[in-house]
Amino acid sequence: MHPAEALTERLGLPIRDRDLLEQALVHSSWLHEHPDAARGHNERLEFLGDAVVNLAVSEALFRRHPNDDEGVLSARRAAIVSTPGLARLAARLDLGSFLLLGEGEAQRGGRVRPSLLASAFEALLGAIYIDLGWDAVRDWVHAWAEDELAADSALAALKSPKSRLQEHTQRTTGERPEYRILEAVGPDHEKQFRIEVAVGGRTLGVGEGPSRRIAETFAAAQALEVIRAERLQSRAARPAAGAEASRREDGSADAEDVTDAEDAAGVVVAGQPGS
Repeated sequence: MHPAEALTERLGLPIRDRDLLEQALVHSSWLHEHPDAARGHNERLEFLGDAVVNLAVSEALFRRHPNDDEGVLSARRAAIVSTPGLARLAARLDLGSFLLLGEGEAQRGGRVRPSLLASAFEALLGAIYIDLGWDAVRDWVHAWAEDELAADSALAALKSPKSRLQEHTQRTTGERPEYRILEAVGPDHEKQFRIEVAVGGRTLGVGEGPSRRIAETFAAAQALEVIRAERLQSRAARPAAGAEASRREDGSADAEDVTDAEDAAGVVVAGQPGS
């Protein structure tokens, strides 16, 4: 079965323009290797889909959270339409398995790379919008992202991983996270960065992405997962009778918002080293 046909079944939508849906699955690397096999790659559809998903999510959040001010609504939207957020929605659809990638891109893990999945998800929404119209794509986004739209996470859980990591380290150690480029490979238009984040000389996370900002975000998210795991391990090892006293003495009750925020946000670092 052709990827577009299989994806149509997964979407549950009455897709009319299969060629357009197929174009949403075509990465530029595949088109470069097969220049006559498709009418184009998906980057223009990605541009359109970016606007579609932002509006669909904004509308849903506006209606579902009537007591939130602009700042909180913006934070909720950013958590959903960020690269990690869209990559989660794409992974839920198993979108990576349908993508048409060049041989090298596929070998480099393109099917699970968060930035590529997020871009493909936007392209998919752009194609659905052109084919079926606003009402259809809006309703599909609302249904597909139901869990994220309905979540009533605390504001701390909606902040970016970099912000949460810096707030935690400054509060607990007084130090700032340091980000270092480990590797930057590929041509300028398709460069991939690999960045590590360290606190007090200790490396806590490594992230990859098509920009320093995205790679740093994934590194910070992985660092938060490490901190969360260590916090849970510390909780388990702490004698039950002295747990509350210990928390009061070392101020760990404040620090535990990293654990609680990450639990609420459901951070997933898809395709990252060591995750």
